[in-house]
Amino acid sequence: MKEMSREKQGSFAGAVGIGTNILLFVIKLLAGLLSGSVAIMADAVNNLTDSGSSIIMLVGFRLSEKPADREHPFGHARIEYLCGVIVSFIVLFLGLELGRTSFLKILSPEKAEFGPIALSVLVISILIKLWLCLFYTRVGKRIDSGSLLATASDSRNDVISTGVVLLGAIITRLTSLNLDGFLGLIVAAFIVISGVKLIMETADPLLGPAPKRELVRGICEKIRGYEGIIGIHDLTVHSYGQGRTFASVHCEVPAEEDILISHDLIDNIERDFLEQEGIHLVIHLDPVITCDEKANELQKKVLEGVKTLYPQGALHDFRVVWGVTHSNVLFDVAVPFSVKDSDQQVKERVTRAVEALDPAYRAVLAVDRVGVVNELED
Repeated sequence: MKEMSREKQGSFAGAVGIGTNILLFVIKLLAGLLSGSVAIMADAVNNLTDSGSSIIMLVGFRLSEKPADREHPFGHARIEYLCGVIVSFIVLFLGLELGRTSFLKILSPEKAEFGPIALSVLVISILIKLWLCLFYTRVGKRIDSGSLLATASDSRNDVISTGVVLLGAIITRLTSLNLDGFLGLIVAAFIVISGVKLIMETADPLLGPAPKRELVRGICEKIRGYEGIIGIHDLTVHSYGQGRTFASVHCEVPAEEDILISHDLIDNIERDFLEQEGIHLVIHLDPVITCDEKANELQKKVLEGVKTLYPQGALHDFRVVWGVTHSNVLFDVAVPFSVKDSDQQVKERVTRAVEALDPAYRAVLAVDRVGVVNELED
């Protein structure tokens, strides 16, 4: 199965889920009718709903592989994220519905006869659902699919809810106590909490989360490995679904180098990332004067001042316009989002640090919180 494409693995998992849940629906419905247990019949309907979730997941994988078109130039891969959100809402709805039916059972308890067949069906159902949960989790992690992992959580919830039905059935069979309703409320609360967490997790990719640290480090290390690159900053990464990663970065090159040579270097880096990493990378070329020793020394001192104020801070686009009465020191200061100071406060504090070096220096700076490179460097 590992040799199958991502779309085929996801579709196969969805098909397995559809077939398994329909089978469970049929046998549970028969067991519920034979025993007269509303709980088992409700659990059967839950499996039928799970089949619907698997269908949504299957359709999502198929649609996410559609190529880009004029209306969607970045492809359709985010449909998979949307399907994950839909499945999460289904989990939440089922939790609320289970809570409602459990509350009604407490108000109007019903005696059910649980024979060996009904109990056996519940045990088999738990084992099948546990296997399905592990199957979804394994495939979901392998292909990094949020919708599959959400469906795995749904299967785990089914194991717990069916286990509660089984526990209630055993207690009812051995004693005169009927705890179905109370146990159902506990499970419903668990499923509702799980549903809310799933919604937050599956919706996060649609909101545009920060890229994974491993991805950022990999991009930075690869770019720095090219001869002729002396620095990078303002790395931004956008994901439009699996295999749809777009990034932009500013690369510093010696200003003394021939512009055609630097441009050719940038072209090669962009091409390598697309062919080797599958990342659509766009690079902005920043020429940096390296032969001005006085400016280089000043940059080191300014950086030391920034590091004193903000240990994770960084500088880029540094240059100096020397004058007779004063000199303009122009640069961008990058600070992580964890810094509580406002941009204006950062600007004022750094400006005072520059002027403390020499009153003739006039700091002309911009605060940058977009780039993530400086946040990941020690």
